[in-house]
Amino acid sequence: MTRRNCVVASGPARWHSRLFVGMVVMAGVSVMGQDPVKPDPAKTDPVKGEEQKPAAAAAAPAAESPVPSGENWLTGSVDLGYRWITGPGGSFDTYRSIVNLGSGPKLIGSDFTITDPKHRAFDTIHVRAYSWGDEPYETLHFDMKKAKYYDFNADYRDFAYFNFLPSYADPLIGRGIVLDEQSFDERRRMASFSLDLMPQSRFIPYVAFDRDSNSGRGATAFVTDSNEFPVPNLLGDSTNLYRGGIRIEMRKFHATLEEGGTTFKDDQSVYQNGGVNLGNSSSKVFGQTLDLTNLLAAYGIRGTSIYSKGLFTASPASWVDLYGQFLYSQPETDVHYSQTDAGNLYLQSQILFYTGQQYLLSSAAKLPHTTASAGAEIRPLKRVRIVESWLTDRMHDNGSAVSNQIFTNASTASSLSMAALLASTLVTNYNQNEVDIYWDPLNRLTLRGGYRYVWGDANQAILPAAGLSSSVTGTLQRNVGLGGVTYRPSQKLSLTAEAEAASGDGNYFRTSLYNYQKVRAQARYMATNSVTFSADFSALQNQNPLAGAAYDFSSVQESASLMWTPRGGKNFDFQGSYTRYDLHADIGYLAPQDLSQQIDHYHERANSVTALFDFICPKGGTLAPKLSAGGSFYISSGSRPTDYFQPLARLSVPLGKHVSWFSEWRYYGYGEVFYLYEGFRAHLVTTGLRFTR
Repeated sequence: MTRRNCVVASGPARWHSRLFVGMVVMAGVSVMGQDPVKPDPAKTDPVKGEEQKPAAAAAAPAAESPVPSGENWLTGSVDLGYRWITGPGGSFDTYRSIVNLGSGPKLIGSDFTITDPKHRAFDTIHVRAYSWGDEPYETLHFDMKKAKYYDFNADYRDFAYFNFLPSYADPLIGRGIVLDEQSFDERRRMASFSLDLMPQSRFIPYVAFDRDSNSGRGATAFVTDSNEFPVPNLLGDSTNLYRGGIRIEMRKFHATLEEGGTTFKDDQSVYQNGGVNLGNSSSKVFGQTLDLTNLLAAYGIRGTSIYSKGLFTASPASWVDLYGQFLYSQPETDVHYSQTDAGNLYLQSQILFYTGQQYLLSSAAKLPHTTASAGAEIRPLKRVRIVESWLTDRMHDNGSAVSNQIFTNASTASSLSMAALLASTLVTNYNQNEVDIYWDPLNRLTLRGGYRYVWGDANQAILPAAGLSSSVTGTLQRNVGLGGVTYRPSQKLSLTAEAEAASGDGNYFRTSLYNYQKVRAQARYMATNSVTFSADFSALQNQNPLAGAAYDFSSVQESASLMWTPRGGKNFDFQGSYTRYDLHADIGYLAPQDLSQQIDHYHERANSVTALFDFICPKGGTLAPKLSAGGSFYISSGSRPTDYFQPLARLSVPLGKHVSWFSEWRYYGYGEVFYLYEGFRAHLVTTGLRFTR
């Protein structure tokens, strides 16, 4: 899974996006360096103009150029550079999981605007592109608009997601095997396009298209009775969203009506070719050791959905505001799964050892889904506001599946065939209602009190082909008290505090909020026009008392920050912050080695500091160099002591009116006391030129 290039590009779409960005940026760079359009001598010399009139009259009239003329039709900047990396020393997989920056030529940033002063085909075109050149997060934005006619927007994002921490999800570490059994090496690409027509009118029709796709590889666990086997897998999915509608913009009423649909596919395969895989469990079953020698399994999901959405906001009177939203969708999915495996495996339901298995499954499901919300803000008195909100979410899933399994045993020359027909339903209902009252007893004091009630239920039923149906029922109920205060004794000082306390009776997930208390306080003080202090405190305590949950969580965080900008930051400014964090969590789990019940006690106490100095040479004039230095560091103790240092320095020197040179140094140093093999260190140096116009 380890690759020596930090970000790996693949596929023709990757090259198409690179080519498009390169053409856009190079066009911007080339025109930024061009001189303003010079006047035609014929237009300035009356004699030459009179001589050329007959020839001009004989020629066909040329079409008016859509390219605007003038000196300020193009403004913006382009940053081009190159990055060098030393190392990284230590764990390359950890470096990619946390930093994942590579070396080579980079388009660090580009932001330019084209304006047509005559407002012919467009008013403005705006283009932004950041971090191109095999970077882990690349973005591109393009918009073009003409005020009374259209507004077009396009966005593209490319994420490189790599997660392979050697110590995470590794039951085999006791045998000296370093393998993250929940690792990923993927690329996710997201594109969106939208077109609004007549954006300044009261009725605005629009159409939009969004696409989200992912491809990559990783590692996962192939689960069988009494053992789990880590194997490589291939991943790929995509979702297309088509939508259109109309927005209604009145003075006291706004509404949106939208209709849309989606198409979805998800493919995954796991495999093992040859060799003996002993799995995570070393325990023998009736004196026999389980192993996996061959595997090929794959599933494919295909889905479609249509939806209808409507929302509105209204102000029918000066003392009341209303809003509401409704969404209905009905996804449909089909799943096909095939599996062929071999080894010495065990089927617990039949007390059967087998050496080969073939498994086929097909299923289909429909999932009607309704979501609605509404709310109001009422101002019955001058200093009193009442805000109420309501939300409901209802989902009903009906599915069926048919499967066939064939188990063979080469040593006994026997086989067993098992067929099953399953029908299942899942119904969930979630509701929430909240009321808050805001009261201003003084001009500088605001008090808030409220109540939130959350309730719901979930029912699941499965009907096997033979036997009695099985069902599971869950309930959700929570009462939450809310309170807060905001005090502004002066324009330079503001204080805010808020709190929540809740008691529950039932929950869907054992790590969800149950019986919890949450508080937060903030303070901001502007000592002078150039010095600002701020502080923040937050705490959360959550407990799940249900039998078998064994979950207890608490966290406390305090932070303080300082901003100093003497003379408005003309020559010097400073920003700094400090954060302290303390976390405790206890939860029960099953140990994957022998499936015994264990309690995990996790404790983390962390301190982090961030600081950045900016210095501009006071005697440099318009060509003054700028120096920035600072960084951050993180130190923690407890269950997983960690140190993470990130110092940086950056120098920018103008070389002329439209060109400047910049250079940046960064250091990444990461280490863990208990997992020394996960540490890494790397120096990154980036240098380049900025072109502006």
